Amino acid sequence: MSNFADMKELIFATNNKHKLQEVSEMLNNTVVIKSLAEIGLNGDIPETADTLEGNALQKAQWVYERTGKDCFADDTGLEVDALDGRPGVYSARYAGEHCSFDDNINKMLAEMKDKTNRKARFRTVICLIENGTPRYFEGRVDGQILTERYGKEGFGYDPIFMPDRFAVSFAEMPLEVKNHISHRGHAVAKLVEYLKKTTN
Repeated sequence: MSNFADMKELIFATNNKHKLQEVSEMLNNTVVIKSLAEIGLNGDIPETADTLEGNALQKAQWVYERTGKDCFADDTGLEVDALDGRPGVYSARYAGEHCSFDDNINKMLAEMKDKTNRKARFRTVICLIENGTPRYFEGRVDGQILTERYGKEGFGYDPIFMPDRFAVSFAEMPLEVKNHISHRGHAVAKLVEYLKKTTN
């Protein structure tokens, strides 16, 4: 077991406290995670690519260029079949710039009101940059869009997304259960597997 002081340190390119908490718990005892706030890096991280992979790379490169330190970023999209894959890469700002999670959910519920096909999936792509070289890890979970909100946990679209083989929304699950089955959970698990191989 490596000493905490000797553990690899990675910067996570996010200002989202919910996301930081989820990922930090999943990476426990593998690496030390530093948030942008912890290293005093401020500014708006660009997210102008038209794919999840492109956005994850863009965010990670932005941090790497300013710190020269190994880092990773993620981008997540909710893809809804009845909406031709929307909102996808625009999931965080589906209801417009500076919108809230509630705004996004309200728009989604309105657009899905009369839809019978409610199949959807979350996809997360993580881009890890080590010594300037990017590496990608993807996770996915399939499910469906509910007709109303259920649960108080999680964030984003969690109250209206029910994963396959479950009878509750992401927002009704304990964090440790969601982390085990979620899109981000699958992507982080692949990242952890890679880091364990390269840091041992």
